[in-house]
Amino acid sequence: MSTVAGLSVAGNYFAQPLLDLIGRNLHLSSSTAALVVTVAQVGYGLGLLLLVPLGDLLERRRLAVTLCALTAVFLTVTASAPNAAVLLTGTALTGLTSAAAQVITPFAATLAAPAERGRTVGTVMTGILLGILLARTAAGLLAELGGWRTVYWVNAALMLLMAVLLRLRLPSLRTPSGLRYPALLGSTLGLFAREPVLRWRAALGALAFAGFSVLWTAMAFLMSGPAYGWQESAIGLLGLVGAAGSLSASIAGRLADRGLVHRVTGATAVLLLGSWGLLSAGGAGGAWSLAALLAGVVVLDLAAQGLHVSNQNVVYGVRPEARNRLNSAYMTSYFAGGAAGSALTSVVWGAGGWDAVCVLGAGLAGAVVVVWVGERVWRRAGRPLTDGGAEGPPAAAPVAAGNPITRH
Repeated sequence: MSTVAGLSVAGNYFAQPLLDLIGRNLHLSSSTAALVVTVAQVGYGLGLLLLVPLGDLLERRRLAVTLCALTAVFLTVTASAPNAAVLLTGTALTGLTSAAAQVITPFAATLAAPAERGRTVGTVMTGILLGILLARTAAGLLAELGGWRTVYWVNAALMLLMAVLLRLRLPSLRTPSGLRYPALLGSTLGLFAREPVLRWRAALGALAFAGFSVLWTAMAFLMSGPAYGWQESAIGLLGLVGAAGSLSASIAGRLADRGLVHRVTGATAVLLLGSWGLLSAGGAGGAWSLAALLAGVVVLDLAAQGLHVSNQNVVYGVRPEARNRLNSAYMTSYFAGGAAGSALTSVVWGAGGWDAVCVLGAGLAGAVVVVWVGERVWRRAGRPLTDGGAEGPPAAAPVAAGNPITRH
């Protein structure tokens, strides 16, 4: 499940180290090329909003298999794109169906024993993080071998294989909500109004992922520019550095199982802010700047993923019978933040280069700290907490009356 989730989201990030190459091949401006990243995240956000709640309505294995197969089809559209319009269309549709990763995550959380929910979510999220970061490495290396389109063809074949494996290896699972699709979507949106824990965590996730997207959208421009002058394959290798952040997903999940989820949130929020101090020193070029840049990448990715897993553990504990809708609500906010971060980066880079990008990233990280402090004050004021939001080991996940979880 971790592998499928990682491969599902990878297609949304192949373009990041290839923006300059794609732009030259299709005769696009840098701002238009940067839209490839934004469109992918907007498509993914729509998939989170419109498709992920279906996990509380349809049989989950069939839903996951269908979305993986469609992702493979849309990757071939991107791979064969002759112009910007087809490229952006294929990218948007791939983003839409790659929301399969977020059908699989609550699927895994439901299959796990309650005391192992944090570790299970952390394992799947490790796959997603590796998919996001190693996508850049694979894209850079395959672009050197066969052009920028090669990685899309390869991922399409892998996604077809994953669809087959999901069908063969996963159990059938249905968590009937008793709602029709329009009411299901309304219920998803209504969770924001009814669940303050979801609102706090959605805000933290959106701001953190906005900063994550700022870094990785601007990275290709910095590293291919005059300060470093790297080729696409070398830029892609930076994903290996960022992959160190995958360690924090598993660790954060295990700490959540021990009841330390709120402490992890605070520590990662502070680390996120500190990472931009290192990154700001990395724009000048040279050995010392590169060392600071690489250190900043590692710290930012560790912090962002640790915070994300902590958020998901809290959100999944709010209403276990509605985990797909909760995940949809949280992840829609999360990737809306990412899309906004990418869009802002294309504007800020043109206006002030790397220094302006670092100011933007630090501002977003500062906002994460402010929201965390606000949530901490809110909790200490005696607001009620769910089992996922309380300090201490998570309680057994109840199943709502009339909404049995059925496995076959």
